[in-house]
Amino acid sequence: MVQNQIGEPWKTGLFDCQLNPANAIMTAFLPCATFGKIAVVLDGGKMTRRSGSLSYLLLMPLLCSQVVMGSKYRAKLRKKFNLVEAPYGDCFSHVFCSCCSLCQEFRELQSRGLDPNLGWNELLAQQAMQQGYPDQVQQPPHNQTMSK
Repeated sequence: MVQNQIGEPWKTGLFDCQLNPANAIMTAFLPCATFGKIAVVLDGGKMTRRSGSLSYLLLMPLLCSQVVMGSKYRAKLRKKFNLVEAPYGDCFSHVFCSCCSLCQEFRELQSRGLDPNLGWNELLAQQAMQQGYPDQVQQPPHNQTMSK
């Protein structure tokens, strides 16, 4: 049932959830939280974790409408990194293995240096540091004390 064999392979398999047990457990109980983190990265910070999670959560009871959002963002991730649509199509993966799909997408972003746990602002700061632009990263002020 492989849809499209054009592109690069995923860094991990669809059913390799044990590679990140903390994320697998979180996704099993709160898939909306994992989706929110993924959406923030793929939307370039335009969506917040809260709004992504909330929209996913609200759509879940509506005839499994989260499949539409999940497969849309899976396709967006594949396009961004030129990934093959395998082992199943995006929609099929989210219909039958939505938690495994979210976990795989989360691991893919992590393996490419875009850790969804960090959030968009932290990712930008990390990238600026890696590219040698530390002056563009706002550092918190050093320890301050009050004196009379």
